[in-house]
Amino acid sequence: MPTNTDGKRKSRVIDLLYSAFFAVLIAVCSWISVPTLIPFTLQTFGVFCALVTLGGKRGTVAILVYILLGTIGIPVFSNFSGGIGVILGTTGGYIVGFLLTGLIYWLITALLSRKLWVECVALILGLAAVYAFGTIWYMLVYARQSGAIGIGTALGMCVVPFILPDAIKMVFAVVLSRRMRKLLK
Repeated sequence: MPTNTDGKRKSRVIDLLYSAFFAVLIAVCSWISVPTLIPFTLQTFGVFCALVTLGGKRGTVAILVYILLGTIGIPVFSNFSGGIGVILGTTGGYIVGFLLTGLIYWLITALLSRKLWVECVALILGLAAVYAFGTIWYMLVYARQSGAIGIGTALGMCVVPFILPDAIKMVFAVVLSRRMRKLLK
């Protein structure tokens, strides 16, 4: 006769498997580069999918696993890169910022629910946190390597070109993930 402990253990294993799968999905999305005037990856799409499909807790675990894999040198970041050097580089703050997105999403949906409008607001606020944290990080690292850079220049290089693509990725991720979430239940 199965015990309640067996059910909890099985649930934890399933949670870990889902988080691992979505960590891999984020990695694969980071390798896909869309060639435009300023190329962008589908990395944020993977982050949004992980959060909306799995929820705040498991989605944030997936993001953390992705970041840790890349930090120890597994080439999960864009252009098949990895290592602590990527994290400590000019764009590393955007990668670390994904964890903020997960935490913000987790907090907001835990407090308010997982209604569509709540999830969208949570993702938008999370993305704004990525932009803010990543841009500050970029400016600090850039200043140390090459000299000071103005906020307007940094935003023009690192945020403005990505707002529309990230908004489109967010819409597709929400639509796809909410459908996928129904299948996983």
